Amino acid sequence: MTELLPGGQNGVVHGRGAIVPLEPVPAAEIDHGSPRQGAIDLGAIGGAEVGIWELRDGAVVDTEIDELFVVISGGATVELLDEGRSVDVKTGDVMRLTAGTRTRWTVEDHIRKVYLAAE
Repeated sequence: MTELLPGGQNGVVHGRGAIVPLEPVPAAEIDHGSPRQGAIDLGAIGGAEVGIWELRDGAVVDTEIDELFVVISGGATVELLDEGRSVDVKTGDVMRLTAGTRTRWTVEDHIRKVYLAAE
């Protein structure tokens, strides 16, 4: 995958309008619905991978890596399964997820986020 913002260069990506190719989520990760997801690689900074991720139309389960993200459109309910609590995130929200956290992401329409994740 080509980095859209490679190191050593000044640049810009219009995150809300960027085309993120979506594919069906693998069956083992689907909780319900017919979710589709995709990501584009923006590059790396300070040892972190940076990208845009989008999820549409359903709910998925995941085990997280260390990540900080900013929601740039849409929203979701993120259930922190091991903690027995949920967090609703929407445009403008910033969230931290720690490695090993089991989650369920429920999305009625879509969520698009810019993420920084441990490489």
